[in-house]
Amino acid sequence: MKPQIFLLIALVAAVHAQDPQPPDTIDVEPQYWKHSLVTAMTIAQVSFSDWAQGGENALAYSASANGNSTYDWYPFTWSNSYKLAFGQTRLGGRETRKTDDKLDLESVLTYRLGSYINPYAAVTLKTQFATGYRYDAAGNKTAISKFYDPAFLTQSLGFGYQITPQLITRLGYAIREIVTSEFTAFADDPTTPNEESTKIEDGMESVTEGKWKIDETMSFNGKLELFSSFRSPEKIIVRGDNTLTVKMGRIVTLIVNVQLINERRVTPRTQVKQTLAIGISYTVL
Repeated sequence: MKPQIFLLIALVAAVHAQDPQPPDTIDVEPQYWKHSLVTAMTIAQVSFSDWAQGGENALAYSASANGNSTYDWYPFTWSNSYKLAFGQTRLGGRETRKTDDKLDLESVLTYRLGSYINPYAAVTLKTQFATGYRYDAAGNKTAISKFYDPAFLTQSLGFGYQITPQLITRLGYAIREIVTSEFTAFADDPTTPNEESTKIEDGMESVTEGKWKIDETMSFNGKLELFSSFRSPEKIIVRGDNTLTVKMGRIVTLIVNVQLINERRVTPRTQVKQTLAIGISYTVL
């Protein structure tokens, strides 16, 4: 037998001797990261020229991005969420004023002990992008806040409980820090003679978050955050953020957002901000 024929037979025999791997058992590199990102943009403009009925020119816009990046490596889950929003409006000959400004970041590391109750460690940051102003009746403005002034940071440790697949809550020990530089009223203690630019207090934190898909076109996301300081347990700080999203087409979306803050040290009244916007929404990831 010629050497070439012998080598060919040996090669064919070696190939047939190997057991082929079924398609469903082929090793696939696990995907630890999962990302999601939804952006939205709204704009409204009105312009008048020799309009007998009267009116004022107006321009308003808002942009937002809500995303989540989760690293799942059993038994650990590392979830990172970010909510960004910014909007401005201009009416007539007045200068542009800010209508929306949000920079909200959260990172939660969870160790899965079981199906329902799991320990966690979390870090959150809440601040804004641009300078905020207060306007008087004459239209004069006074700066009251700016980027990272104030900044609200919270570090917490505790246990989370999965109430339903859509609803999760967590409770734990937390350290809350308010950082300021120029606008110290957010952190200053009026009972002391010195002006403090940083306020640190420990206490208990409770965060409950739900995400419901009502139907193919409508979804609701709600989040309730509570913090009670050990020094003043009766003065519970409440923060709520609720968003209803309705898809009116492939890219046209109606967004209703309601935020509330009850922090009596800042103001005795509950702060409420409501936003209604119809614009273009696009799922990036």
